[in-house]
Amino acid sequence: MDFRLTQDQRDVRAGIRDLLAGRFGREALRSAVDGAPVPVDRGLWRELGGAGFFSLRLPESEGGVGLGLPEAVLVFEEAGRVLLPGPLVATHLAAGVVPGAASGEAVVTAFDLDGPLVAHLGEADAVLGMPQVPVGVPVRSADPLTPLWRADGVLPVGFRDTGALLTAALQVGSALRTVELAVRYAGQREQFGQPIGGFQAVKHLCSRMLVRAEVARTAVYAAAVTGDPAETAAAKLLADAAAVRGARDCLQVHGGMGFTWEADVHLHLKRAWVRAEQWRTADRAEELLAEALLAEAVSPDAAG
Repeated sequence: MDFRLTQDQRDVRAGIRDLLAGRFGREALRSAVDGAPVPVDRGLWRELGGAGFFSLRLPESEGGVGLGLPEAVLVFEEAGRVLLPGPLVATHLAAGVVPGAASGEAVVTAFDLDGPLVAHLGEADAVLGMPQVPVGVPVRSADPLTPLWRADGVLPVGFRDTGALLTAALQVGSALRTVELAVRYAGQREQFGQPIGGFQAVKHLCSRMLVRAEVARTAVYAAAVTGDPAETAAAKLLADAAAVRGARDCLQVHGGMGFTWEADVHLHLKRAWVRAEQWRTADRAEELLAEALLAEAVSPDAAG
């Protein structure tokens, strides 16, 4: 199977990267943090809609771009890299279902967290699979850019696999970005008269971060091509681990500096914690993988 990107796919990724660089660079990220807990920029949301972010997989006959999951994971990876806030996955899944979602005129959230929790409920125009937005109570969130609410609702089962894969793509983007942050800081910070990146322990941390991120990215790309539920579960597991463990290792490279409000790495860690609980948790992903492996082991084809 050939996972090399086509020119059209590279163009799609470059287009969304340029859009986000111009509209949600580091200054915008810090401004959003300072303005929390209302981080969704409606103007940017509409620009994303105009660029096809939400309508990417809608058929052209329905006003969409007419692309597929492989292209979707590319643009979500870029969104994860810059920590773009908001219910991106739910709004993308709602395109063609909820009026205004495809164009970015509507912000759509979903009950994608375990338990009676939903993100961005206070800013949402609709909730995926529900006739109206329920009343909720704000609760404290680890991530300042992911406000959480306690409310009653359910997640439509049919969206879970795609939601998990797109969330995994967000995690991959974050994991790759923390590799960049760690390597950059290791090249700048000096100890004993030389950059800390020259020390073997720091080299090993950075190399392990890169390996985890690249393995997760490959798994996400493969699941986007095959659409296999078990591969999607594996991709979510690997991407969550790459994002969470990568952010922790990046903090280790930064030392005490990484825990300060001025550094971005702690934002990546907090977002990774929340995403790891969205759409499909590690426990549920492991159960699905075990079920798939067991079914394969006992199938007649496997026995033959």
